[in-house]
Amino acid sequence: STLARALLRALGVQGAIRSPTYTLVERYAVDGGEAWHLDLYRIGDPGEIDYLGLDADAVVLWLVEWPERGAGALPPPDLVVALDLGGTGRNAALTASSPVGDEWLGRLTAAFTPELFTAG
Repeated sequence: STLARALLRALGVQGAIRSPTYTLVERYAVDGGEAWHLDLYRIGDPGEIDYLGLDADAVVLWLVEWPERGAGALPPPDLVVALDLGGTGRNAALTASSPVGDEWLGRLTAAFTPELFTAG
């Protein structure tokens, strides 16, 4: 949720950015539509996603925690974020897997200072 919060802030989201741990989905207005932040940790079966009332037409960005729990019920990822521990901090490697992912990677790279953000 901390990474999602930073990404949403970089994309201009103002006000409270809540963790979707209990709500499962939080929605935010971003340029061009809505960004949805999902936390699927409490999903027991990918079919349960149907009950969340997700209308993909309104979404320009999906931020999904625990995406493996929604396998087959979510659209394929455009950008994959891999997190790991490094030294005294954390590392994030972002990999685009589509032209849309390339576009998001460019937007995010422009929003962060080079010292804090490297794409991998």
